[in-house]
Amino acid sequence: MASHRRPATSGCDRGAAALCVLSAAAAALGAVPAAHAVPRDGARAELDRLYAQAERATEDYDRADERADRLRREVRDARDHIARTQQRVNSLREQLGSLAGAEYRSGGIDPAVALLFSADPDDYLDKASVLDRIGTRQAGQLRELSGALRDLAQERAEAEAKLGDLERNRKAVAAHKRKVRERLTRARHLLDSLSAADRADYNRSSRSGRPGLTGPGDLDPRAAAALAAARSALGRPYVWGANGPFGFDCSGLMQWSYARAGVQLPRTSQAQRDAGHRVPLSQARPGDLVIYRSDASHVAMYVGDGQVIHAPHPGAAVRYDRVGMLPVSAVTRP
Repeated sequence: MASHRRPATSGCDRGAAALCVLSAAAAALGAVPAAHAVPRDGARAELDRLYAQAERATEDYDRADERADRLRREVRDARDHIARTQQRVNSLREQLGSLAGAEYRSGGIDPAVALLFSADPDDYLDKASVLDRIGTRQAGQLRELSGALRDLAQERAEAEAKLGDLERNRKAVAAHKRKVRERLTRARHLLDSLSAADRADYNRSSRSGRPGLTGPGDLDPRAAAALAAARSALGRPYVWGANGPFGFDCSGLMQWSYARAGVQLPRTSQAQRDAGHRVPLSQARPGDLVIYRSDASHVAMYVGDGQVIHAPHPGAAVRYDRVGMLPVSAVTRP
């Protein structure tokens, strides 16, 4: 199915965490009574439609989740930089404070002292009478402090904006997650309404035999390593929003497999479509990415002999299928 999110790092890595979430959702779905019977052909078409919609929503989820990760890193970096700038401001104030102490002890109030309590250092420095009364070194320190205060204010404003973006993005992630679950719930109800024979027929409808294996010497080393990684994932469950190692969505499997080969692919199938150079389907080689549907909502890896390996949809494990199982929109060679 379409692309999806990466696993996190911790006792349950992100793939495992996504698997935990999906398991809970599956348990909840199992408690819902089956829908009324639907004509066989209509049910198959409706299942395909619901899975395609869920895949598109998963792509949106992955994209928003990836952006959330980036925003969290940017916010963390901004806070670190603000802390360093604040230290610089404090240091400059301490330097100027020594001047203030000296002036106080001598009974005078140097303009630099007043600056420490001024809300607008620039305005203070613009006054020629002030510059006449402080030395060159103090003037330079005041200008440096003024610049540091401006930097600090700007960095704080930027950090606040990023925090606002992060909160909006968090809400978008939650909305996309609800869409995925809604469509998967409807698909599960529909699948439960089918007879056991029809369910089995639907699950194997696009399948064909195990493809012929291409020898490692025939492949680019990176493609061979990625293909070996994808094959090692055969039988692992589809988990929307996961990119391994315990579960995968379609783009997550591609990203994880190529990462094992030292190649960093983007997270979503739409972005993976442009992560290399395009080749005609007739010239596809093992390791190439096969992108499906006009919206690029699904991706698989070509393995040769007219076959691909992919994470199909919830309830199905990573498996081989015919390359023409869905409309092909592009073939990309990373």
